[in-house]
Amino acid sequence: MDITNKSRKPLSVPLPGGKKLFLGPGKTGQVSDKAIEHPPLVKLIESGDLTKSDGNFQPKASGGDSPGSGSGSRHGGSGAMRQSGDR
Repeated sequence: MDITNKSRKPLSVPLPGGKKLFLGPGKTGQVSDKAIEHPPLVKLIESGDLTKSDGNFQPKASGGDSPGSGSGSRHGGSGAMRQSGDR
């Protein structure tokens, strides 16, 4: 389920389990169907600050790949720097 921030200010959306979703103005985020029934979230939807949709979001098509959108990983697995040579 997608939710969209319709207000002109960033929102901190309370989710079940003490988690929060931070949404900037006009931004969309995804929450579970269970989270949509969470009372503080229902209150934000009823006030008009958030809207919900079914989640069939289609990203807008682009003319080509942007420079930072490669499918491969830039960095290797572990995150630790591999060192070589005498220590």
